[in-house]
Amino acid sequence: MSTNVLICDDSNLARKQVFRSLPESLSTDVQLAKNGQEALDILRNKKIDILFLDLTMPVIDGLGVLQALKDDNIELAVFVISADVQPEMQSRVMDLGAKAFLRKPVQLDILNENLKTHGFL
Repeated sequence: MSTNVLICDDSNLARKQVFRSLPESLSTDVQLAKNGQEALDILRNKKIDILFLDLTMPVIDGLGVLQALKDDNIELAVFVISADVQPEMQSRVMDLGAKAFLRKPVQLDILNENLKTHGFL
């Protein structure tokens, strides 16, 4: 069974880093988005199982994406990856439905632990 993954970050370097961190079992069908609007366009037209989402992006930021997912009843596992590690921000994204908040740059062991916790490994 293939798992559809979307990586959304305005930084090409960050997108590549997350992609390289993915376990082999999840790296077969990966879409990339440079901002929240691109991510929402993909999410509204394709079944995505996991979204790795940055918070600070142009056009629509990560909070806007999380709110749109909630408003549109799009269900998927969202893992926020951000350098904005303030407790208030972590609380906000979790309240909006994120499965986990991971510190940027993502650490392989923490990523795998979270994927395992949520049934993807």
